[in-house]
This record gives sequence, structure tokens and C-alpha cells, in this order.
Amino acid sequence: MAWTINNGKLYFNTVLYTGNGGTQSITSLDFAPNWVWIKSRSTVRNNVLNDTVRGATKNLFSNTTGAEATDTETLTSFNSDGFTLGDSAKVNENGTTFASWNWKAGTSFTNDASATGIGSIDSSGSVSTDAGFSIITYTGTGSAATVAHGLGVAPKMIINRTISAAKDWITYHASLGATKFVELNTTDAAATSSDKFNNTDPTSTVFSIESSSQNNTSGGTCLAYCFAEKKGYSKFGSYTGNGNADGTFVYTGFKPAFVMTKRTDTTSDWYLSDNKRNGFNDDNHVFYANESDAEKTVNRIDILSNGFKLRSTGSGVNASGGSYIYMAFAENPFTSSAGTPVMAR
Repeated sequence: MAWTINNGKLYFNTVLYTGNGGTQSITSLDFAPNWVWIKSRSTVRNNVLNDTVRGATKNLFSNTTGAEATDTETLTSFNSDGFTLGDSAKVNENGTTFASWNWKAGTSFTNDASATGIGSIDSSGSVSTDAGFSIITYTGTGSAATVAHGLGVAPKMIINRTISAAKDWITYHASLGATKFVELNTTDAAATSSDKFNNTDPTSTVFSIESSSQNNTSGGTCLAYCFAEKKGYSKFGSYTGNGNADGTFVYTGFKPAFVMTKRTDTTSDWYLSDNKRNGFNDDNHVFYANESDAEKTVNRIDILSNGFKLRSTGSGVNASGGSYIYMAFAENPFTSSAGTPVMAR
């Protein structure tokens, strides 16, 4: 399968900045972001998630169950090359260093299920079929339903929850299948349940939900971040740890710019690494998506031209025989669509 994304920075990029305690605009992106995830590097702060579908100032936190809340001093606008911040310490505390992870979707999406015959309930949002990413909202029914995601191919990962009430972040990953789920905001191992995704893997048009109030509260507003795999740009897979500091190598087919891993056979944090913080092997720092902690220097990975390699014996990332899932986005493919090699750092 060929690919057309030779520059991952046109669809995903990490931006680092220092808070000024007032207002400031982050302007170093090569695209208008649709999903912005911000985390303080040097202090204990929540992971703040904003997207264009819900609108600026509408906050969610990946490490809590809190319902969506409005804060007019956090992310105040989405711009053509970044975003603008208010004076909230969550995202712009004076002198504090921050990381932001930014994704592009961009095309408005609306599905009237009764008119199109796709899905059983209406959905809307923003989608990029090139990047394999959509942000979808829908109103829950409290019973089995299907929701159009707009990607044109089956998503490999869905981060999904009711946002109008306090609920967990229910996460589907293709390596686990639709009979299981993990929670982005907890350390819990993968659990088996039919009431989250109705034991039904997503199709090229819809994903399935069931009776769980976590992602299908009757009358509640629900959100799904949906990700399809795109060769040379994104990968959603699994690996088995070897318990050795010369750890497991995971082939992605590209040089990663972002990697998030989760152990699924026992309790573990969600480990998040990127190519900007510290930015060299083997000292790539990590965050926990499920915690408010400042960044850590434990359980590190090497970022390579064609994947990533674990450089820790920590049980959270590389226990002998441990089962792990991951999501990864590219800085560059291993080779461009023209066949030009991409070299490791």
C-alpha cells in the first residue's frame, strides 16, 4: 500500500512553549489544529484537551472523569498556525514549561442517520480522511447504536466518553478487539465487557456502542476521537515486553514524533513520549496521560527511523512477557513515497 504523507508535521506536531502568565499565541504549526492536548512539563497540572468541534474554552482532562467545563482563560481560540492562550495556570503559568500535541482533522462532517442510512443515530464533527483522524460528537441513547465516524476505513483506535457528565475515557484498540476496553484516565488493565462497544469491531463507516453510560448516556453529549491507520504516518499496534534494557523493538514504518503505550495485562500508566522534549536517545522524557504529574525521566524509549525501541526494564513498558498496546504518529516515513530513505537521529 502506497502512502502520500511525506511530512507528518502537516498533520501532527509537538510544540513546546513557556507560559507568560498573561495571554500568548502559539504560532509555529504548519496547519490549523483541530485537537490540542496541553500538559505542564515542570509542574503538577492536568492534561488539558481542547478541540474545534466542542469549541475553544471547552476543556476536558485526560487524567480525570470530569465533565466538560468552560474556562475562558485556557485555550481561547484556534488559529491558522496554532492557538491562543489566556492566563490560566493550567496552560500558561508564568515561567512554567509546557508541551502541546496538535492534530489536524479539518473537514466539517455531519451525518443524518435516517437520511443516509449510515449508523442508527446522528453524528457530526471534523474529519481528515488523509490523516485518518476524526472528532465526532453524538447524543447518547442508552441502548445499542451505531455512529458514523467519517473516516472511510475502519478506525484502529477510538477514545470515547460521555462529556456532559463525569465519566471514564473508554478506549477501543484493534489489538484488544471490541470485547475489551481500557480507560485513558486510569491504570486499569484491559477489561472484558459487551456494554461498551457491543462486541462489534468498527467498520469503514460506523463504530458500535451499547448501554454503558460511560460512552452512551441516554440524552448525554458524547465525544469520540477516532483514528485509522495510515501507512507511513500512523500506527496502532501491540508488542510483548522482553524485560531487558536492550528492549523490544517495535516497527512502525516511520520515524515517530509521538508514541503512547499502555500495558494491558495488568495495571499500568499510559506512557507518552515525543520527539521534542529533550529530544535525543536514549533520554526521551515521558508523561502519564492518566496522571497530572510533571514529566519523568523513567521508562524511556529510543526513537528510530523506522520505529521505537524500549530502553527500560520497567514493568510499565517492557516487562518480560507483558502485553502492551501503542499509538504512534510520524515525523517522517521510513522512506518517502519517492523512495528516499529517512535517517535516524
